[in-house]
Amino acid sequence: MNKFRAFPQALLVLAVSLQLVGCENESPPASDVKPISDASVDKQKSDSDIALNPERDVYFGETHMHTAFSLDAYIGGNRMSHEDAYRYAKGEGVMVDGRELKRHRPLDFVAISDHAEYIGEMYSTMTEGAPGYDQDLLKQLRTMTDIKEREEWFLKYVVSANRGANPQHPPFFSGQDTVKSAWKVMTETADRYNKPGEFTALKAFEWSGAPQGGNLHRNVIFRDGNVPDAPVSYIDINREDGLWEWMATLESKGMKLLAIPHNSNASKGMMFPSVKADGQPIDLEYAQTRQHFEPLMETMQIKGNSEVHRKFWPEDEFADFENADSIQKSSGRTFHKGDFVREGLKMGLVYEKELGSNPFKYGTIGGTDNHNGLPSAVAEDSFIGGHGPEDGTVERRRTAGVAGWIDGKDLSIGTLSGVWATQNTRTGLWDAMKRRETYSTTGPRIKVRFFAGVELPANPTSAKELVRQGYELGVPMGSDLPSIGSAPTFTVHALKDPDGANLDRVQIIKGWVDKQGKTHEKIIDVVWSDKRELTAEGKLPPVGNTVNLKTAEYDNSIGDTALMGSWVDADFDAAQNAFYYARVIEIPTPRWSTYDAVRNNLPLLEDVQSSIQERAWTSPIWYNPAN
Repeated sequence: MNKFRAFPQALLVLAVSLQLVGCENESPPASDVKPISDASVDKQKSDSDIALNPERDVYFGETHMHTAFSLDAYIGGNRMSHEDAYRYAKGEGVMVDGRELKRHRPLDFVAISDHAEYIGEMYSTMTEGAPGYDQDLLKQLRTMTDIKEREEWFLKYVVSANRGANPQHPPFFSGQDTVKSAWKVMTETADRYNKPGEFTALKAFEWSGAPQGGNLHRNVIFRDGNVPDAPVSYIDINREDGLWEWMATLESKGMKLLAIPHNSNASKGMMFPSVKADGQPIDLEYAQTRQHFEPLMETMQIKGNSEVHRKFWPEDEFADFENADSIQKSSGRTFHKGDFVREGLKMGLVYEKELGSNPFKYGTIGGTDNHNGLPSAVAEDSFIGGHGPEDGTVERRRTAGVAGWIDGKDLSIGTLSGVWATQNTRTGLWDAMKRRETYSTTGPRIKVRFFAGVELPANPTSAKELVRQGYELGVPMGSDLPSIGSAPTFTVHALKDPDGANLDRVQIIKGWVDKQGKTHEKIIDVVWSDKRELTAEGKLPPVGNTVNLKTAEYDNSIGDTALMGSWVDADFDAAQNAFYYARVIEIPTPRWSTYDAVRNNLPLLEDVQSSIQERAWTSPIWYNPAN
């Protein structure tokens, strides 16, 4: 029997406008972490000292979260420093609201992605003696406690300057040197906590572009310690093509970096566009540039699932999952089919066929967008919200929400990144991300392998053999199949989280474009639990549901601990561009809102699911006849 775990209540804090905030911490302010001397950085090991595993190990981590260096987090009370975030990620306790929070299992890596837009302002706010520290507005920022006062202050001095075609710094900005100082603290703290082979601290930031209220945010991650003097922000560069130009300039100087878009569901049609930022049609150069700098996309986070939506995929029985419909209440964010990742992947095939390059060739990666300073806080049974007081109490999660973004009841936990890398180092993880050998889960540490190839045996005899044959005779997730004349075989192996629920099934989702340029998709149940048989219509019956809604408990009397199988694409056409990705589905378990209700003797919410089926998505494998 799996029972929910008790957890400490989060401290209330405020989340406003840039949509996200954080949580109080009894640690010193973030920039009290002083710049670290070279002598304090562990130089005993480098990435090259760590042994390589050619068959890869999976490493779990976070690529999207915020500390007190994000202004929207700080104004709500977040005082979690980068040091605090790393300590929490490594399994150490951190003090929040007078209580110690400690994760159940340490992470393997973290990329802290504070908003680049205001890190200079936050350096001035939190660092005594820094330029601008004694400004009256920053004195107010440090001392405000009233929620309404904080919100009004933020709207007046920050949001008003950020909106429109030409966003500006707020009046308390003290110059570019403060940005550089903040970045220096952030990157040197990463160096201090980075331990090759043990724990990886990736250097990163978020470029928070939001033209016309559409979410085009990108998390930028560097391969190693070779980084610029400062990150670039939405204030500096208004559109994503300008961000790529900046990245290309850094590449020309020997730096290596990639960008990860997120929240396509809130992009107002701009994440997978038919035109460039200047209104001109997408061309080959655009497609090649975007594919080069953006190998991955965050499929799901705290503001909902961007894979698919039940409205546009009624035939997909698992599309009704964390759809976050209330996002549509603000900023004109009406959902369209083209806002979701699966449709974007299909659109990419059309461009690949027409232009010769796929601008939307995205693998998948996980992230939470947590603004409480807690990396990968992804357990349903201990959700404390991610946006301070806006979702920091049971009442707020049930009856209110995150201003300008989402109703509390629609929040999801976010996702966890799984990276198949040769070593747990900056270079090892970044290289795996670049080649898209990644997947994401909705929290559980499911392990999943996915390979394709013409010569792969159709019935793998063991997980070990599946992996060996996959690398020797085929290609892994995130790769391209070579030009082939016969149908490929796909092999998959999924292993349950040892602390979690059993597995229901593994599916493969295929998308392709025909001769007329029309896109299609198909969902295939490849392997499943409990010896179920397909119906006459080819449907797999549901696995069942053991969730006790009165106690928020479930058991593993259904489902399997591991699933392994293969599928041959009998409809394969060697002239058609296509992609394939695997989706692993768990048996039903309680949703966070059910744990909230049971713990507090409240009725279940009627308009959200009481139990959910957690899942994992792999990066696709692509086929291009021109390869």
